[in-house]
Amino acid sequence: MLLLMSQLEQMYASYSNYKAKIAREVEKGNLFKVTRGLYETDAHVDGRYLAGCICGPSYLSFDFALSEYGLIPEGVCWYSSATCGKRKTKRFTNRFGNFCYRDVPSSAYSKGTTLTRNGEYTCVMASPEKALCDKLYVMPPVRSVKDVSDMLFEDLRIEEEDFWRLDLDALLEFAPYYRCNNLNCLMKLIEKRR
Repeated sequence: MLLLMSQLEQMYASYSNYKAKIAREVEKGNLFKVTRGLYETDAHVDGRYLAGCICGPSYLSFDFALSEYGLIPEGVCWYSSATCGKRKTKRFTNRFGNFCYRDVPSSAYSKGTTLTRNGEYTCVMASPEKALCDKLYVMPPVRSVKDVSDMLFEDLRIEEEDFWRLDLDALLEFAPYYRCNNLNCLMKLIEKRR
């Protein structure tokens, strides 16, 4: 269970020094520091359920989501998440994993995510189409349909059949919100194929 410092302060209010009590609980392995002011009681919780609490609001996306959906062949060692308005990339490492947060445009932020629950934990993740748009947004700019095709099928190593099985209407819906050339070229690629 995730606990805020204020909750721990209330739990240990009867102790003369609640901070020392928290430190002892961490030493004993009863509490695990997630980030400043946030602790977890379960040593084995999947990091995906903590990602949104470490830096929020955020949702899992980019390479993490693309790998989860089997679109890219690589396994990933970072829980990569999209944020809005943070203005810089943030990284955190703790016993639950490595966490990375990158901005996407505010106009695109609230589109195409799903919430899943696992007991008391929740996880918000981009759809495959949204994760791909987020990823293309943060990649170096391309100038043509051929360049974006190379980016998809050579750089990211997405299988062409897998790409064309995506919800193309969703891609065309999300892409304009990013206002970037990579997504403009993606739209042209899709429209050229139709």
